[in-house]
Amino acid sequence: NPPMHEEFVTVLVRDPRTQKEDSWHSYIDYEIFIHTNSMCFTRKTSCVRRRFREFVWLRQRLQSNAVLIQLPELPSKTPFFNMNNPHHVDHRRQGLQEFLEKILQNALLLSDSRLHLFLQTQLSPEDMEACVCGQTKYSVADAIQKFASLNRRFPIEDEERKKGGNDADSDSESSSSGLGPSDDSISCGCKASLASEES
Repeated sequence: NPPMHEEFVTVLVRDPRTQKEDSWHSYIDYEIFIHTNSMCFTRKTSCVRRRFREFVWLRQRLQSNAVLIQLPELPSKTPFFNMNNPHHVDHRRQGLQEFLEKILQNALLLSDSRLHLFLQTQLSPEDMEACVCGQTKYSVADAIQKFASLNRRFPIEDEERKKGGNDADSDSESSSSGLGPSDDSISCGCKASLASEES
C-alpha cells in the first residue's frame, strides 16, 4: 500500500446548467466530479449533478453529526442572486467547490455516508437519509455501484476512446435527450431500479 500522504481526492464543481422545475420555476444545478485513490470512497471516479439546496441539506446533516467541528460555510444565499448572471453563477460554483474541498479534508466528515451518497449517487435527500438510516433494501455501497453502472457514459472522453464511440446506442435513454433534464430521469431510474431489483 502506498503511504497515506499519497492519497488524493480531487473534486470539481463545474458545468452549471439551468433546469426547469415547472413552467414557472427554474434552478441551476452543478456537476460534481470526483477522482480519488482514497480507500474511503466506493468509486474512484464519479460524476453527479446537485443543486444549491441539496448542498444546504448536506451541510446541515453533516453538522448535526459532527457537532464539535466548525464546518466550512457555503456561498451565501443572497436575494440578489441572478441565475442569468454568469458572474453570480460562477461565484457560487467556486464557493461550492471550496466548500467540498474543505469537507473532504476532514476524516470525521469523510466517514459520514450521507457525504458519499451526495457525491456519488443521484438519490434525493429523502432517499439518502432513508438509506443511511437503514430503511432501504439497498446499502450505501449498493446505491453507489448501481448509480455508476447506470451512468456508464462517464467519463465520456475515455469511454469514447476505448469503445470507438459506439457506447451511445446502449444508453439511448439517457443520451437521447443529451444534455439537461435527462439527469432527473437518471435519478428516478436509479431509485426505481434499486427498489425493484430486490422486490
